[in-house]
Amino acid sequence: MAAEIAEQPAAWRRLLAGIDAAGIDAAADLIRSRAPRTVLFVARGTSDHAALYAKYLVEIRHGLPAGLVSPSTMTAYGARPDLRDVLMIGISQSGGSPDLVRTLEVARAQGALTVAVTNSAGSPLAAAAHAHVDVLAGPERSVAATKSYTAQLLALYLLLERVRGADTSVAAALPDLGDALLARDAEIAALAQRYRFAQRMLTTARGYSYPTAREAALKLMETSYVSAQAFSGADLLHGPLALVDPQVPVFAVVAEGVGGTAMRDVLPRLAERSADVCCVGHPAAVEAAATGFTLPAGAPEVLSPLLEIVPFQLLALHLAVGRGGDPDAPRGLSKITETL
Repeated sequence: MAAEIAEQPAAWRRLLAGIDAAGIDAAADLIRSRAPRTVLFVARGTSDHAALYAKYLVEIRHGLPAGLVSPSTMTAYGARPDLRDVLMIGISQSGGSPDLVRTLEVARAQGALTVAVTNSAGSPLAAAAHAHVDVLAGPERSVAATKSYTAQLLALYLLLERVRGADTSVAAALPDLGDALLARDAEIAALAQRYRFAQRMLTTARGYSYPTAREAALKLMETSYVSAQAFSGADLLHGPLALVDPQVPVFAVVAEGVGGTAMRDVLPRLAERSADVCCVGHPAAVEAAATGFTLPAGAPEVLSPLLEIVPFQLLALHLAVGRGGDPDAPRGLSKITETL
């Protein structure tokens, strides 16, 4: 897991340099030619959080409705919806989950344009789709997905931006920013000691950063066996706020931009509950929290999720080791989960 976390900037450089090899331009051309009116995503686990990020991209930057599909409607229940004028994107690290493959097959038969985004060009999911985007992350052996997740985020950004003919050169700064983050691993290792004995945690964010909160909670659960729940900042202020007390650490992602601004109402409410808030984001937000980790400047809000998740990946790693666990062999889990 540690090695694969460290490989992420190199994976981003490879993807940025190999857009043609990844199939991004070809997929973008196909999508433009079909001009879909709705975009649906199908994924599981970590890839589902990449799908949520892409949902924000589609709705905000393309002005199209987007949603996340429940695979069981087409697999277990046998639904056959009319999917003409729909783009369905299946996202999977391995491309081997039978329910995702079947969902894409049904969607294609029902008139949808289908695109697979995977880390395996020879996978069944890639074969089931009209077009395939290879995230070029390289072999990933750790059960806890890290480099494949951020490569998915970058691939989805590049694909969806190229569909609308946007300039993606701003992404070129990401690998160097990632290297700068990884050089601060000792800060995260020290931070992990603060939470070594915590049994429950909350993660929260808004906007493009909300998928980061969800992925951070998953990483903490699968590596450290801590009960971690993720909420959007807006939802947290409803019923879940009652969960917050000084014994439940709250990890808040507050990046520069609209999503971070929307978190301004959330942090004071957490302070009222005497919450132990760890903030990951811009310096002003971190300074106002009990503790935190500042993100390097230089990435726009839309690309911040690639950087935001790295401290949480490292935190999950160090927390698992500090609690006597093995993050490379989480109990009951395997690399490919074959849901039906």
